[in-house]
Amino acid sequence: MDIDKLAKGIVAGERRALARGITLVESSRADHREQATALLAALPKEHEALRIGLSGTPGVGKSTLIESFGMMLIGQGLRVAVLAIDPSSSRSGGSILGDKTRMDLLARERAAFIRPSPSQTHLGGVARRTREAVTLCEAAGFDVVLIETVGVGQSETVVAEMSDVFLLLLAPAGGDELQGVKRGIMEMADIIVVNKADGDLKPAASRTCADYAGALRLLRKRLQDPDGFPKAMMVSALEENGLSEAWAEVQTLAGWRKDHGFWQRTRAAQARYWFEQAVKHALLAQLEAPKAKAALAELSDLVAQGLEDPTKAALDFVAQLDRSLA
Repeated sequence: MDIDKLAKGIVAGERRALARGITLVESSRADHREQATALLAALPKEHEALRIGLSGTPGVGKSTLIESFGMMLIGQGLRVAVLAIDPSSSRSGGSILGDKTRMDLLARERAAFIRPSPSQTHLGGVARRTREAVTLCEAAGFDVVLIETVGVGQSETVVAEMSDVFLLLLAPAGGDELQGVKRGIMEMADIIVVNKADGDLKPAASRTCADYAGALRLLRKRLQDPDGFPKAMMVSALEENGLSEAWAEVQTLAGWRKDHGFWQRTRAAQARYWFEQAVKHALLAQLEAPKAKAALAELSDLVAQGLEDPTKAALDFVAQLDRSLA
């Protein structure tokens, strides 16, 4: 693969080159990892897109909201990339990757790029290489990158480590104030968006929004937030109501963070986080070495037979691994 040619194609905004680049960075093959590293090094870093993370339970309307939101942004002259993470089966390893089908209107737009990716059982709601895919989208000149998580529950906080603004989508009548003060994904959200505020669900959406707005006032104020944030608001992706107001709030928050130095400070902290994650993954990869796998299997058998304590066996294995790496 000609890495320089691929990098030039991405910078030129060629959709096929961007798709090939994301496929490359998502690959786990050793030779592909080397090529992916070279590709990332060859791309310019000057352009910064607004990275928006979106999470919410299945059925809350993430895909519908992203399509309506993306179409609105394109109408304002912006280029929008969508990285949709699809859950992978723990049995077969397969994923449906159907988000692009749900966003058929947005998929037809030349100013939009939609990429479904499998989570590959990676925890946290995003794929392991999503951050690198975001870097490629920024190099391709996209103005806004929307990162849609798997959508499984309150532990999906990893997306906050790669986004500038984090939106949490909720359905009407999804809980009371107690849900709103739960730690985890709730306290990571910058804006809580109550979707489906239309038809018969509109009164329930109004009550849910009020409940969460009250709960947010009980949380400790964060330094990176201006007055009034985090906040809760209602939208209807189906009727396209409240989307422009949500976009205005996102811009207000992002602008305030830039003006007060939190934007670059947060991105620096995120880079440090992903460096540490890369080190951890590299260390875990050492377990795949033949000697390490043999030692692990031997100790595992002893533990299964009750001849070794699990904790002691684990410490013995780590000690063996340290000696082999020394």
